[in-house]
Amino acid sequence: MNEFISRRKFITSGTLALSSLAMVDMPAFASIISKENKVRVALVGVGQRGLGLANLLKKTAGTELIACCDIVDKNLQNGIAVAAPKAKAYKDFHSLLKNKDVDAVIIATPLNLHYQMVMDALSAGKHVYVEKTMTYDIPQAVALVNRMKTSKLVLQVGHQYRYYAMYHKIKEMISNNWLGTVTAFESQYNRNSDWRRPVSDPKLERQVNWRMYKEYSGGLLAELCAHQIDVVNWMLDDHPIKVTGLGGINHWKDGRETYDHVHTIYEYQKGIKSNVTSILSNEHNGYAMRILGTKASIVIEREKAFIYPEKTLKNYGTVDGVTGATIESIKKGQGMPIEYISQDGLNLDPTAYALLDFADCIRNNKKPFSNVETGRDAAIAVHMGNQTIDTGNVQFWKPEYSI
Repeated sequence: MNEFISRRKFITSGTLALSSLAMVDMPAFASIISKENKVRVALVGVGQRGLGLANLLKKTAGTELIACCDIVDKNLQNGIAVAAPKAKAYKDFHSLLKNKDVDAVIIATPLNLHYQMVMDALSAGKHVYVEKTMTYDIPQAVALVNRMKTSKLVLQVGHQYRYYAMYHKIKEMISNNWLGTVTAFESQYNRNSDWRRPVSDPKLERQVNWRMYKEYSGGLLAELCAHQIDVVNWMLDDHPIKVTGLGGINHWKDGRETYDHVHTIYEYQKGIKSNVTSILSNEHNGYAMRILGTKASIVIEREKAFIYPEKTLKNYGTVDGVTGATIESIKKGQGMPIEYISQDGLNLDPTAYALLDFADCIRNNKKPFSNVETGRDAAIAVHMGNQTIDTGNVQFWKPEYSI
């Protein structure tokens, strides 16, 4: 544990700054883009998430939202209100694809629509940003990987946590062995609500609350936990080899079909386990991840993270990088905040960096950091989790998934 503490320095606030990670080594997503070289974007699906994307696009250098598509009038109006002047409104997706001014489409529709919309957009010569989870089922995820092997277009998946400086810092800490041997991850994404949105007309129930119905959605694992599943895949540079789990509808008995609580255990190489939990009846510490190593643990919250040593440390270190003063004892179980900062020093919303990466990849013919292969691995893991809950049988990663 001496190496663990000697490689760090304290700053005057008492927060732990990781000296060899003074700035997170993230790709330069926020490259400067000329106004004449903007990527012209169409947004498909302008619900709550889609409208959030529209507002970010308005602030994103190098992109211009020139079209919106939604079958709900109110959603479409909301999108056009924040789009570029003279932006076009569409209710039909295929009509939008005929617009030759559109360079790229962002797909923020219900999960069951992702695959065909991505395929159709690629066939129309459009670059694609598709929200997570990438596909509705496993065969679709494999098919998209195959499709992209013959495409020169960009396909990015909306796992925006990959663009969050905090997670890049944590990734480096794991790689540098500061936690020792990592044996387990624990993730939770909990809420205390029915997860239901108001419906003005009962006929629109399934359309508005599509997350509640298996015909359209992968439920909690696909809509919430997919982020953390993707993070663990990234931290381990791997995908799970098997999963078991339980779930059900035990609180909100209101006609929904997707579960209001799920508990899954994913196993990775070397026996590493990742517990993934989501419930809709309690939000205490609603979002959290814990990474457990033999030397230390990391606890991740929404916008901050802490490192906890396994043993009380009593040794010397550097205070403010200069004085050589004695560091006070760091007691076992005492958490120390982890500082992080992105290369541009702005620490923007991770989705903003994801959108900047999308535009940059289109302009410079690069592969996104969150791409079709990483999107496949997260999607398959999500659907393996749902299958083990549905069937009661352990699900295994099959060789044909890793094409």
